[in-house]
Amino acid sequence: MSDAPAPALSILDLVSVRTGQSSSQAIAASLQMAQRADELGYRRYWFAEHHNMPAVASTTPPVLIAAAAARTARIRIGSGGVMLPNHAPLIVAEQFAALEALAPGRIDLGLGRAPGSDPVITQLLRRSGTTSEAERFPDHVTDILAIMSPEGATVRFTSGGEYAVHATPAATGAPEVWLLGSSDYSAQLAASFGLPYVFANHFAGDGLERAMALYRSQFKPSAWLDAPKSFVTANVVVAETPEEAERRALPQLRQFARLRTNKPMRPIETIDEALAAPSDALEESFIQQSRSRWFVGTPDTVAAELRAFAAQHGVDEIMISPAAGSYDADPLDAAPGRLETVELLAAALA
Repeated sequence: MSDAPAPALSILDLVSVRTGQSSSQAIAASLQMAQRADELGYRRYWFAEHHNMPAVASTTPPVLIAAAAARTARIRIGSGGVMLPNHAPLIVAEQFAALEALAPGRIDLGLGRAPGSDPVITQLLRRSGTTSEAERFPDHVTDILAIMSPEGATVRFTSGGEYAVHATPAATGAPEVWLLGSSDYSAQLAASFGLPYVFANHFAGDGLERAMALYRSQFKPSAWLDAPKSFVTANVVVAETPEEAERRALPQLRQFARLRTNKPMRPIETIDEALAAPSDALEESFIQQSRSRWFVGTPDTVAAELRAFAAQHGVDEIMISPAAGSYDADPLDAAPGRLETVELLAAALA
C-alpha cells in the first residue's frame, strides 16, 4: 500500500439513468447515495449540469442541491458545475444565495465555461447564443461574486445614478465559488481571481499537470482565498474482487466510447446488456483508452492508487465519480454498485 496520506473524498454525480429506469427512480438513487456519503464522512457532493441526454438526469443542479441538502446534515452540497453560458448571472446568484440560506455554510457553487450540451439546447437556454456568453465568462463570474455577497453589487448608470442589487435581501454568508475546467484557460482565470480550482480529470484526456502548475504559479491571493486550493476528479469503481469491479465499470466505459465515436446516445446499459453485446474494434479502443485513466479494482488497490494520485498532484481531496453499473435484477430506485464503491472506498481510506 502507498504510504501517502489518505485524501478526503467527495462525490460528483451525473444522476445516471440506466435501461428501464425513470428520472424519478434515478434521482431517488442519487439522493440515497448523498445521504450515505453524508453518513460516511465524505467532504462534498456535487451535481453536474447536462441537458437533453438520455443517460443523465442532472439537468438542474440547484433543484437537486436543495433536495440533497434537505436530506443531509454535514456534507457540503454543490454544483459540478453550473454551466454559466447557459444562465443569466443574476439567476445563478439568486438560486445559490437561496441555497446558502437553506443550508448555511454547506453550499458550493462550481462554475464552468462550457455550455455542457449541443448548440440547439444552448440556444434554447440562452437566446443570445453561445459564443458571446462564453466570451463574457470572466465578467459574469465577477458579477455573481458581487451579487451573492452580503454587501451586494452596485450598478452605475452612464447618467450618474446608482442601483443596488442583492441576490437575497439579508445574506449572512455566501456559497464558496469554485472554477471548473480542463484547460489552461480555466486554471489561469481561477488563479487571477484568487478562487479555488477543480480540474475535470474524469473526462479530460490530458493537461492535468500543466493546468495545476499554471494555477499554483499564477495564483493571486484574494478576499476569498489566501493560497491556492484545488482538487481533481476521477472515475472510480470499487468491488470486492477485481473481476467484479471490471464488470461494473463496463457500462459506463461503453457509454464513453459511444460518445467518442458519435454513436446515438441511450440510457446506460446494464451490466448484463453490456456483456451480451461485445463492442466493435473502434469502441474497444476507446474503452481501453478511457480505462487506463480510471481507478477500478478492490478497495485496497484503488485506495492505494488514489493516495498516490493525490500525492502526485499535490491535493488533499479527490472527487470521485462512482461509475459502477447495475445488473438487470438490481432495483430501479437504487444504485447498489455505486453505493458499494462509495462504502468500500470510504472504509479503505479511513
